[in-house]
Amino acid sequence: MYRSAMPEAASAPAVRATIGDSEFDRDTALTPRGPGVYAIDLSAGWTIINTVNGGYLLAVLGRALADALPHGDPFTISAHYLTASEPGPAVVRTDVVRTGRTLSTGQASLFQYDDEGREVERIRVLASYGDLDQLPDDVRTSAKPPAIPPLDQCFGPADSPAPVPGSSAITDRLMLKLDPSTLGWALGSPSGRGEMRAWFGLADGRDADPFSLLLAVDALPPTAFELGLSGWVPTVELTVHIRCRPAPGPLRISITTRNLAGGFLEEDAEVWDSADRLVAQSRQLARVRL
Repeated sequence: MYRSAMPEAASAPAVRATIGDSEFDRDTALTPRGPGVYAIDLSAGWTIINTVNGGYLLAVLGRALADALPHGDPFTISAHYLTASEPGPAVVRTDVVRTGRTLSTGQASLFQYDDEGREVERIRVLASYGDLDQLPDDVRTSAKPPAIPPLDQCFGPADSPAPVPGSSAITDRLMLKLDPSTLGWALGSPSGRGEMRAWFGLADGRDADPFSLLLAVDALPPTAFELGLSGWVPTVELTVHIRCRPAPGPLRISITTRNLAGGFLEEDAEVWDSADRLVAQSRQLARVRL
C-alpha cells in the first residue's frame, strides 16, 4: 500500500512510453533461471520509505505466472504479504496447479535473503489466468464510475505538503491527481469517511494493461488518512479481480473503508477506464499501527 504524504503528479511526458517499452515493464521484467524459477532486481524506484510497494510486487509475481501458465491474463490473484520487501535481488518460484481450456491456476512466491544469507519468503500468491480478449461483451451492472472532478481541478505537487523523507520514489513514476474532497487529511481536517479517489496513470504516459492494474489498486494514499490516522498501514492480504483490458487513457480509482476494528481495516477499490468500464476490483486487509 502507498505510504506517503501528498503524492506528486507528473506533467505530460514529451514522448509517451508504450506497453512493453516503459520503466514499469523494465522494472517488472524477470530472468528465467530454471523451470518455474525467475530472478529479478526489485527496483528502488517503486518504494515508500525504503519498502517496496505491494502493488509493484504483485505485478512482478503476476508477470512470472503469465510466463509459467498457458494463459497470459490475470483474472483473479490473491496475495499474502509475509515480510516487507526491500530493493535488490529476489527470486520468484512458480508452480502450475491446474491448466484448463479457459482458465489456468498457479501459485508463486517471492524470496529474498536476510543479512545472514537465509532465504526469507516475502509474498505468496494464488492466481487464475485466462484470456481477457475471449470474454463476452455483455455487461449487466449497477456499478457506476466515481464522481471525480476534472484533472485540472484535482491536486498535484504544487499543493502538496513536504514529502516524508525517503518516500517520494514511487510518486515520481505516477500520474496521481487526488479528488480534493478526499484530501482533508492533507489539510489537517480528515473527513472521517474513509474514502480516497484519484485519477491514475504512469508518469511516462504508458497506457494501462492488466499488470499495471495490479499496481493501480495499491497506489493511492491509505483511507486511514481520512479516518484521522497517520503512519504506515502495511498490507496483510490483497485480492484483485481483473474484469477487462483497459482502454487507453487515465484511470479513475475509488477506494473505501467501512470498518476499522482491532487494529485492522479493509479497503475496497474500483478501477474505471476512459470508456467508463469497471476494469478491476480489489479488497485488501491492512494493519493500522495506531
